[in-house]
Amino acid sequence: MIEFENLTSVYGGICAAKGFTAGSVRAGIKESSEKDDLAMIYCVKPCTAAAVYTTNVVKGAPIAVTKNHLKDGKAQAVIVNSGNANTCNANGVEIAELMCSLTAENLRIKKEDVIVASTGVIGQQLLPEPFEKHIPLLAESLNEVGSTDACRAIMTTDTRIKEFAFEFELGDKLCRIGGISKGSGMINPDMATLLVFITTDAAVSSPMLLRALRDANEISYNRINIDGDTSTNDMAAIMASGLAGNEEITNEDEDYEIFFNALCAVMLNLARETARDGEGATKLIECAVFNAPSENAAALISRAVISSSLVKAAVFAADANWGRILCAAGYSGAEFDPHKVSVKILSENGSVSVCENGVGTSYSEEEAHDVLSADEITIVIDLNEQDSELNQSIAWGCDLTYDYVKINAEYRT
Repeated sequence: MIEFENLTSVYGGICAAKGFTAGSVRAGIKESSEKDDLAMIYCVKPCTAAAVYTTNVVKGAPIAVTKNHLKDGKAQAVIVNSGNANTCNANGVEIAELMCSLTAENLRIKKEDVIVASTGVIGQQLLPEPFEKHIPLLAESLNEVGSTDACRAIMTTDTRIKEFAFEFELGDKLCRIGGISKGSGMINPDMATLLVFITTDAAVSSPMLLRALRDANEISYNRINIDGDTSTNDMAAIMASGLAGNEEITNEDEDYEIFFNALCAVMLNLARETARDGEGATKLIECAVFNAPSENAAALISRAVISSSLVKAAVFAADANWGRILCAAGYSGAEFDPHKVSVKILSENGSVSVCENGVGTSYSEEEAHDVLSADEITIVIDLNEQDSELNQSIAWGCDLTYDYVKINAEYRT
């Protein structure tokens, strides 16, 4: 876990913040699955809210419905299913609206205060019956320890729970923020690339929530890659209940910076775990770029390296084929002097310098193989252009394995 100063990790995920409950139920949306596939998050009072969405031109119906519902910057509940993306369906919007109506009816809230999301197979019909039958049961089952259940319910090919929560202070008020996410495939650094739900009991205005979410997204989910595909249903949504009792954050003051730091802690940790959980992955890859000509150049290079299929495949084989790293940096679009570049590879098994001033070093292939055999690998690229803490970037990815092809070749079956 990435640790932050002045933050304390706490239990509870999306239920850690005051006022929030969650739960899940098996609705049988994907008949071949035995796990829960319908989740709900609820707050006892209307919240300020914001969301960011996929950049894919082809979008799931829930995206359109949620965008419309969040026009006023308010929400009180989330309803989300796995097993079917509700994308490219003739009645997609109708089903998404039905999910919201049933949720609102059973929670006794406004339909427009419901966020809706779906994940799963694209282009398959989604019927109303599972929701009509199971949303009333789901609403009755909501509880203060339901975060993990909700997280499991939204998983598709994920293999691990992605759930974090932190405690922080705003003035003399103790606040909490927590999040869950799903995502293992169709992950590309181009928006959220998955489903993310975040709750906080801090009082934050809707415009400030949106600004914080966008900026935190840029340094978290926009810095991960698994397979280069951007989903049709990506969404990151946040709700703030204000029940912590702090003075509402309405501008970029000191309290905003404290809140933003806490939000980054949640999103960076969720994003890192998403990269670790890539479909078929055996290793987490972190690429850290330092002393770049600009912050943008550093970001471009770090993203290109963790997105390279050749780099991913080499890491899977524990092969220190560093030329692939420089190759990816070279086509990233960043301007830099390749004759100044140094590359090191680190893990819990040690470190090895493979390139200095743009040329290879006389490293031991055996030592490099040992370093690359760990389950977390860090690639450090020093461009030696500027001695500035600002001109750096970190991105996360995973290795490319045989199992990735198997999982996606058999996804519908």
